[in-house]
Amino acid sequence: MEHAGTAVPLDRAHVDTDAIIPARFLTSISRSGFEAHLFDGWRFLDRAVPGTPADGRPLNLDFVLNLPRHHAATILLARENFGCGSSREHAVWAIQQYGLRVVIAPSFGDIFYQNSLKSGLLPVRLPEAVMDVLFDAVQADSATAITVDLPSQTVAIGNGPRYGFEMDTERKHQLINGLDDIGLTLAVVEEIRAFQAGHWARFPWLAERL
Repeated sequence: MEHAGTAVPLDRAHVDTDAIIPARFLTSISRSGFEAHLFDGWRFLDRAVPGTPADGRPLNLDFVLNLPRHHAATILLARENFGCGSSREHAVWAIQQYGLRVVIAPSFGDIFYQNSLKSGLLPVRLPEAVMDVLFDAVQADSATAITVDLPSQTVAIGNGPRYGFEMDTERKHQLINGLDDIGLTLAVVEEIRAFQAGHWARFPWLAERL
């Protein structure tokens, strides 16, 4: 999994999940439609109710996601402790449905980080000093290309130097192969069936109680 794209610089620390997707919009588990309310309190000047479309709402033109030069961005740059606060998968879904595929920050809320990995959103942790370099590059030129290479666990700015990041081996395997936790289990379904068959053959009286 290698992704190259431009980035939107959200220069804020401790962005919690309620800022990413306010609680009043958590009315569905259908995994669709949440992009309309991503950073709702910051993107818009009004207060919407669930089901309100984004089109036609008054925009906060000072908010970075509303700047035309970042409309095609597929990478989100953030500061420390991104995704802190309450647990909600909807925060990850809203980011993905908006069109963002990678979030790069010095650190993440633990539950948000795990939810991202499970849903296929790539969270990359880089030191604060490297984040400063990324922010400076994107703020100087919004067309700056950033390449995130998961197999080699590196992030590159244009044709410049590459910065390494850490990733759990199992989670890396899942992301590269597009597997969620269920998919990972199904990948060994034949071994599971073989174990079940052998188990019932050895302990047939257990099956009689089911």
